[in-house]
Amino acid sequence: QVQLVESGGGLVQAGGSLRLSCAASGRTFSSYIMGWFRQAPGKERDFLAAITWSGSTTYYADSVKGRFTISRDNAKNTAYLQMNSLKPEDTAVYSCAAASGYIGHYPGAYHTWGQGTQVTVSS
Repeated sequence: QVQLVESGGGLVQAGGSLRLSCAASGRTFSSYIMGWFRQAPGKERDFLAAITWSGSTTYYADSVKGRFTISRDNAKNTAYLQMNSLKPEDTAVYSCAAASGYIGHYPGAYHTWGQGTQVTVSS
């Protein structure tokens, strides 16, 4: 079973950028669909982006389309989320997740989760 560890979160001013990383253990990383989600206090976990096994296809939530970019490096067992033009409403805990078989835009489609990393955007 793959294990996921996120990094790269922090405090940034509105309009700034961050790149989150999701490091996976094991040798089967390239067999998983990878997704990024976020959860703000008192809110549900929201889908942000997903990427297929080879990285050839990506999907985005409307709320982040054009600002966030998901990518992966299978040689490094790592997925990334580049976040630009950050807004205070992007403040949340960001988590990566792994899925098998199909791409889902909801948390239940993913079977393995990282612990999350906090992103805080100040105004």
